[in-house]
Amino acid sequence: MKPKISIITLGVDDLERATRFYSEGLGLPTHNVEGDNISFFSLEGTWLALYPREELAKDIGLTDSNQVGFSGITLAHNVASKSDVDAVLDQAVSAGARLIKPALEVFWGGYSGYFQDTEGYYWEVAYNPYQDLT
Repeated sequence: MKPKISIITLGVDDLERATRFYSEGLGLPTHNVEGDNISFFSLEGTWLALYPREELAKDIGLTDSNQVGFSGITLAHNVASKSDVDAVLDQAVSAGARLIKPALEVFWGGYSGYFQDTEGYYWEVAYNPYQDLT
């Protein structure tokens, strides 16, 4: 696993309000994705994403966004291929992480899975064929 975080995703209760805060209030540069229920902000060295908290919990495979251990924040590590996703997930599990969601083709066209590190933080490992976030 490369020593970098590609995306920090915040689960938000009001996507419109949160997007306005980060774009207009803080002046972060937005990167719009047509028709998606997500906001991206291009930062130096990483991306910030805002996604509805309930949807973020569902994406991980949790049944409740208030489930114990879910803070509403995920970290993402993007890689160059589907096989790299599988390799990083295997590496994390071998190091003591818990596999939460095995890698699979996802609705937005990529391939991703989730693990929970030894302190309970959720990480998404993803291959995005549309953007080079590696």
